[in-house]
Amino acid sequence: VSDASGCSMIALLHTGAVKFPQNLLPRARQAVCSLLPAGVLKGYSSIVSRKLASHGFGASMAAMSSFPPQRYHYFLVLDFEATCDKPQIHPQEIIEFPILKLNGRTMEIESTFHMYVQPVVHPQLTPFCTELTGIIQGMVDGQPSLQQVLERVDEWMAKEGLLDPSVKSIFVTCGDWDLKVMLPGQCQYLGLPVADYFKQWINLKKAYSFAMGSWPKNGLLDMNKGLNLQHIGRPHSGIDDCKNIANIMKTLAHRGFIFKQTSKPF
Repeated sequence: VSDASGCSMIALLHTGAVKFPQNLLPRARQAVCSLLPAGVLKGYSSIVSRKLASHGFGASMAAMSSFPPQRYHYFLVLDFEATCDKPQIHPQEIIEFPILKLNGRTMEIESTFHMYVQPVVHPQLTPFCTELTGIIQGMVDGQPSLQQVLERVDEWMAKEGLLDPSVKSIFVTCGDWDLKVMLPGQCQYLGLPVADYFKQWINLKKAYSFAMGSWPKNGLLDMNKGLNLQHIGRPHSGIDDCKNIANIMKTLAHRGFIFKQTSKPF
């Protein structure tokens, strides 16, 4: 094969003009590249990068080509922190409400929603709660109520284009507690409706067990250890837990894992 025709073939493979099955693309690229001298490949790499950049591709193209496409345009990573004590207080109330908007093609964080919430039934945080979550009384005093925060979540979802019926998004949590127990339970107690977008989600523990073949008994700590990842931030900080979830998802996606809904329909 000539250098020119080899470069042309690689370009076609990169841009998708030649339709290969997704699982055969890496082998096809490798086969063509093996026929070309190293100097040609180096020159080609520089040329194709400039060409892709000129058409608005750039770094995201490299990211997309490194793992198979996901079923969702966006993943909404969520992790509540709530009032707590030993023995447990009832009802528990959400005091931290973070969401990360993760691009399903690049698995990069595009936007963040993060608010603290004023508890009303047990307005005074217990020492156990502060020690566990790192949330002190001054962080929740004077903050919006859950109803107000849910209204702001809806505004954020609309602003981010997530309420468009053509945009596929799904929440991701570490376990089923956040959206199966905590949010619907508190909304029922307060007489608030639960938006439909909170009624389906991906349990990262289940996804991890499908991908890795073992159940993460200790949640994020086990998943980070199993994937050789450094834990980000403080355990039981809602926003830091979201960052860890996003990092684990990105790592699994790069390994070829396709995320699917794990919750059963309400």
